[in-house]
Amino acid sequence: MTPTLALAGEPLPLVGHARAYVCGITPYDTTHLGHASTFVWADVATRVLRRTGVSVEVCRNVTDVDDVLDAAAERAGSRFDSFAAVGQFRFDRDMAALGVRPPAHEPRAHNHVDDTVRLAAGLLARGVAYERDGEVLLRASAVGITDVPDDASSQVPPSARADDPADPTIWRPAQPGEAAWPSPWGDGRPGWHAECAAMALSVLGPSVDLHVGGADLRHPHHTGMAAMAEAMTGVRPFARARLHVGTVRVDGAKMAKSAGNLVLVSDLLESWPAAAVRLLVLDRPWAQAWDVSPDDVAAAADRLERLFSAAGRHVDGEAAADAVLAALLDDLDVPAALALAESEGGEAARLALSVLGLT
Repeated sequence: MTPTLALAGEPLPLVGHARAYVCGITPYDTTHLGHASTFVWADVATRVLRRTGVSVEVCRNVTDVDDVLDAAAERAGSRFDSFAAVGQFRFDRDMAALGVRPPAHEPRAHNHVDDTVRLAAGLLARGVAYERDGEVLLRASAVGITDVPDDASSQVPPSARADDPADPTIWRPAQPGEAAWPSPWGDGRPGWHAECAAMALSVLGPSVDLHVGGADLRHPHHTGMAAMAEAMTGVRPFARARLHVGTVRVDGAKMAKSAGNLVLVSDLLESWPAAAVRLLVLDRPWAQAWDVSPDDVAAAADRLERLFSAAGRHVDGEAAADAVLAALLDDLDVPAALALAESEGGEAARLALSVLGLT
């Protein structure tokens, strides 16, 4: 029997191949631990799937058409695309150091503006979107966006042109000085959810097996993105499974530049092995929000040493190794897998270190 990954109690049966869409960065700043957590967990999910014999095609986008990025580029006296390229270089460097494997596809939003225009036109033609003064919006009530999760984020303020505050923007007019692209509704820019939907549809097709992002993207971003994709293609669900990775906090506050509480990956890597930083992220349930403190990295480094010591023990551990893999297939239960690896040692520890990308 082929082993199957289950997430949040739901099995994800696969035959040979899986498609994963990972919501990537807006490259306007250096990578902090909150960013890294999402991408390390995405990497582990794909490693576990590959361990079962499934090939995984990963698409991780780059949101380089973004108001915040534009503002940062203007302050730096740079074009938005040049500024984004520098941020992307720093991000790639940090991901490589943490052992996050490069995705097969890395679409950039500015290369998919025409696809977003086609998405907007298609949704208008299907009667689930409307245009107001050069802005195209998705009618939330027409696509089933009715229930807002209790943990919904408010990253995107409602448009003043919207018939309903819940209606997300697909395309909007450009403001003076903004980069803009032509469309049937005038020069403008993609909406955030729409550009992600357009990239996913263009690269991976009408649906994905796994959709990964931070917990703060659950709503409205992933809700809006999925609603647009489903309304355009008629294929439901857009994502068979979702991995919404828990928020990283400092003293109870979400890690964010605006809060002034960033823990930068590059700073951690100056003092600690990359595998210890990776283990710091992984040694907990993936959906759990958590607080990071200075002592946590030292504790992760200590545990890493114990795991390597356990891996060096000569024991007959085939059954224990199978149990480690079973724990990882059961909702990516890294704490259970690590406990088995450390107690049983030998092949169980070596498998855990390998699959979790700690070697």
